Amino acid sequence: MRRARRGALLLLAGALLAGCATTRPGPAPATVVLSGPALAAATARLEAREAALRAQPALAFSGRVALSKGREGGNGRIEWRQRGADYAVTLSAPVTRQSWRLTGGPAGARIEGLEGGPRQGADVGLLLHEATGLEIPVAAMAAWAAGARADDARFGEAEVAFDAEGRLAQLRQDGWTIDYLAWQPETGGAPALPLRVDARRDDARVRLIVDDWRLGEPAAP
Repeated sequence: MRRARRGALLLLAGALLAGCATTRPGPAPATVVLSGPALAAATARLEAREAALRAQPALAFSGRVALSKGREGGNGRIEWRQRGADYAVTLSAPVTRQSWRLTGGPAGARIEGLEGGPRQGADVGLLLHEATGLEIPVAAMAAWAAGARADDARFGEAEVAFDAEGRLAQLRQDGWTIDYLAWQPETGGAPALPLRVDARRDDARVRLIVDDWRLGEPAAP
């Protein structure tokens, strides 16, 4: 199993590395310690954004992602569609045309495109780790990518830090630290959304650059 997993990871990493320039980590966000009215205003702003996102029937984004676990990893294009707890994620390398696709929800997940054929499992995190050796926080990623806290009943209480403008700069939850390095401002009544996100836990890292956000669109896997 270990040899098969390493083979799958090398296939995925090789395909992605061949297809996209490196998504390098950006500088850490400048956080400040807020208190009193400033902290209350920043917290209310975050809660209002989270409520607006929860009210959306679906969300989707596309962009570039870098995944790594220790010295192993790769870069590529990512397409993410989310409706409720159901998701469909595609990672692809434009040059080689290789890709893998992950679909799932509360009942389990299925990954396609890796050597050896499709694989299924009840736990998406365990499935991905066994198949590729990578740690990708799929169940919480849609919330974190959108600059929102994931369900605390499932992922534990989140700690947040803000920048000098009262905007979310860092989120810590479930052992992950998520830094928000760039934002798309509010437009047409839509909430502000992150454009550059770095997430890390131990030696696992996910770095995301979003090129396009779409809210409220049908996003069936």
